[in-house]
Amino acid sequence: MLEYDPYAYALHEDPYPVYERLRVEAPVYRNEAMSFWALSRHSDVLRAFKDHATFSNREGVSLDPKSRSTEAARIGMSFLGLDPPHHTRMRGLVSRGFTPRRVSALEPRVREMTVGYLDGLVGSGGFDLIDDFAGRLPMDVISELLGVPVADRTQLREWADLLVHREEGVRDVPPAGSMAFGKIRGYFSELLADRKKRPRDDLLSVLTTLELDGDVLDDMEILSFCNLMIVAGNETTTKLIGNALYWLARNPEQRQLVDSRDVSIENWIEETLRYDNSTQMLARLVTKDVKVRGHSLVTGDLALLLVGSANRDEEVFENASAFDLRRDTSAMLSFGKGAHFCMGASLARLEARVALEEWWARFSKFTIDSARASRVHSINVRGFAHLPVEV
Repeated sequence: MLEYDPYAYALHEDPYPVYERLRVEAPVYRNEAMSFWALSRHSDVLRAFKDHATFSNREGVSLDPKSRSTEAARIGMSFLGLDPPHHTRMRGLVSRGFTPRRVSALEPRVREMTVGYLDGLVGSGGFDLIDDFAGRLPMDVISELLGVPVADRTQLREWADLLVHREEGVRDVPPAGSMAFGKIRGYFSELLADRKKRPRDDLLSVLTTLELDGDVLDDMEILSFCNLMIVAGNETTTKLIGNALYWLARNPEQRQLVDSRDVSIENWIEETLRYDNSTQMLARLVTKDVKVRGHSLVTGDLALLLVGSANRDEEVFENASAFDLRRDTSAMLSFGKGAHFCMGASLARLEARVALEEWWARFSKFTIDSARASRVHSINVRGFAHLPVEV
């Protein structure tokens, strides 16, 4: 019997056989026990992304019962838990501080931090890719952007990891995750109060002074944005870097293309985003009756958009189950589409490019110890908690 359970640890290890069956046997899948629909075909996921009036973000993007309310989404997910016009207002204000110029200006500092980590690992013989590099760099980048002191970053990363982790057999945010959210909130409340008294040259200070047509962000909105950045902006990029190196190691012929420079680092990143994206699923609230492939989704239903499955849809990507750095990935949905297209996409790509460029300059002969690797257990995020490498 076909079953799709986003909380199942077995699914986290390899969801793609289940996705393939869903696309063939039940592209509009119903899970009565957890009261959701799941859309697995590319065209259906794309349609839902573009139609925010029908497939709403206003109760957030998670399946977790604790997160599924308008208030919880607004507090925990910033503009990711809003629809236009509220989403448009919030995103418009934040974008005035989170500009392409500010992002591109980060590259020298991103490279400096990357070099600092990797040079310290040269000659080590081996280390944990996540603990010693991929899990640190994105947190450093987000922290520098927001103005988080170096001494606090390890603790913030631990809290962020707890917030995305799901315990086996528990279909909701576990108590440790709820406590971690409160600690992140408390931390940024104190940091925000400090920046109001003593502004600095960081994004958090900028957010306190932003104005658009007389409109400003209130404290709750600023704190929600910080939470979004620390969790989504950090976790997904960590997983992207780890996934890129893991899948290249598993595909020697593709590795040779990178080694001979027949394909670019950018191609490597884009195919990783398609093939095994950090964000596998995003939830949507159905706000009006709609038919999808003959199935009736009614107002109040919950629909899960299976991005990881859409990116493997054979109707869009030829030989979709192959990791192919030469393919056209322009149709992938890894950063969403429409009003909620990921604001952090350019930053994630910049971080990954710099990380992999500097990695390849030092560790092009790396090997992965797959037997000791372990995955994150999350309903939304896919990637490694630990990934030992030999260099």
